[in-house]
Amino acid sequence: MKYPAQLLRASLSSSLARTAPSYLTEISAKKNRKLSNKKKKMEGVLSLLPRSHTQFVISRSNFSNAIKSDSLAISGVVSASSVSAPHNSRRRYTESIETNHAPRLSSLTKRTMQNINEEISPHRAVATVRLLRIEKGGAFAGLLNEKGKNSGKNEMDYVERTLGFRTRELDDRDIRLVTEIVGGTVRWRRYLDHLILSLCNKERVFTDMEPLLLQILRIGFFEIVKLNMPSYAVVDENVKLAKVALRPGAGNLVNGILRKLVLLKESDSLPLPKLEGDDRARARALATIYSHPVWMVRRWIKYLGQEEAVRLMNWNNADPYFGIRVNTWKGYTRADIFSQLEDLKVDYETSVLDDFFRIRTGMQAIMHAGLLEKGICSVQDESAGFVVSVVDPQPGETITDCCAAPGGKSLYMASRLRGQGMVYAIDINEGRLRILRDAAKLQDLVGVITAIHSDLRAYSIRNIVKSDKVLLDVPCSGLGVLSKRADLRWNRHLEDLKELTRLQEELLDAAALLVKPGGVLVYSTCSIDPDENEGRVMSFLQRHPEFSVQPINRLVPPDFISEDGFYFSNPVKHCMDGAFAARLVRSLS
Repeated sequence: MKYPAQLLRASLSSSLARTAPSYLTEISAKKNRKLSNKKKKMEGVLSLLPRSHTQFVISRSNFSNAIKSDSLAISGVVSASSVSAPHNSRRRYTESIETNHAPRLSSLTKRTMQNINEEISPHRAVATVRLLRIEKGGAFAGLLNEKGKNSGKNEMDYVERTLGFRTRELDDRDIRLVTEIVGGTVRWRRYLDHLILSLCNKERVFTDMEPLLLQILRIGFFEIVKLNMPSYAVVDENVKLAKVALRPGAGNLVNGILRKLVLLKESDSLPLPKLEGDDRARARALATIYSHPVWMVRRWIKYLGQEEAVRLMNWNNADPYFGIRVNTWKGYTRADIFSQLEDLKVDYETSVLDDFFRIRTGMQAIMHAGLLEKGICSVQDESAGFVVSVVDPQPGETITDCCAAPGGKSLYMASRLRGQGMVYAIDINEGRLRILRDAAKLQDLVGVITAIHSDLRAYSIRNIVKSDKVLLDVPCSGLGVLSKRADLRWNRHLEDLKELTRLQEELLDAAALLVKPGGVLVYSTCSIDPDENEGRVMSFLQRHPEFSVQPINRLVPPDFISEDGFYFSNPVKHCMDGAFAARLVRSLS
């Protein structure tokens, strides 16, 4: 069984396209160094795998080629590297690796690979492996891709390579369970780890714990503490998985720790850090209780106060909803869609935006009905719709979307041109632009949208054509979308903000060159951080006195307008993703 670099790259492309905007590679020198270290570590752990898992691992030379060909492919390959091995099998496998060949598969092993393990529920196996991949940077928490399809069919390949067996395929119920368990476990990771550490006999038991075993425990703790699932079933299922995927001793450890947890929960005595001490100590305690990075908690307390910061963290930890936009350009109305949703028995909520509605459950039904696949609807948050309202596209206008892919705002702006005008969608990532082009065909917008593969900074210098309106939706921290991006909170660091603000200023200066005299520049983010929002606008206006803030009172409801005259959606106040937009007009001279 071979896993060449091309296959690895293809298997991760849909998730990486969504989670790794190319501009951010400029600020990822540290992460690249970490990746290099990870490569060395992964090559090292290849020699530690037990024989029962070696058939699922590529040879060292192929592994190196995969790394060179696609630096992010490693996470889908050797998740099984966390499994410890007896000394003899470790030595035998090391000898095999040194000859640069994977061990031969016995006929018994080949037959085993073809067997389906009926004991392990598929959602539990998939959730465990996906959590491993998320932690290694090769996946995101949801199972939906940009086209609204689920990636469940691919998940079993990862399960087989990681755990050494397959289960039955995922059905719709399994996909819902995977989404709930993975999203919740990722969100509550810091809190769950606090509980697990508290119940380990020694701290070293936790710090030295194998990644796979840790994910199994996290899932069990989440199911018992947050989902309130029957404890006997949770203990039984997770013990079974640990024994089959690892070894009997691992199952015994899971059994002992989970049973301790059950006793503490039943007696209402789960260990929690105390809110006492100085500001740093209190921030650390809140970060554990509400499962967020300490630096975020300290920053939010500084800008929002403790009470509002707690509300924000509660919002981030709640189950997210899906924002859906009706593609009215194709002739559909919200009333048409609502009628279909009622037939499908999908609960929905209307939106203050005419083309939008929201759902909390029922996405599988919408997908099966073909509403997304046929281009009738698109998954898009209302906060993004308001950004387009700030741009206010009008028929006949020329609009440039500077960091466009995968294209949600570009497509919405193009639909509002009503067939007259053009949206130039620029992005540095060709793969993400392909998603945009496909969506434009699906939504009958090919004639009013042009995708351009380029770095904005280079494009703005060589391009002499100016636009009526320019949208710059910059790469940002994403602190406004943590409820939907469960894994994002753990992938952001305080030092990222400094690099991001530098990049945002460079892109703002470049975008300004594309605005014609009297034209409009809209700067937007999906962040709630003042440094990325008001701070960047004020800095830009100091460098570019030819621009000034233009009121947006006629474009968005007053409740969404800040004191400074900018659009701002507050997750707690407005119950939608956090977002920011400033409408700037260029003088005629």
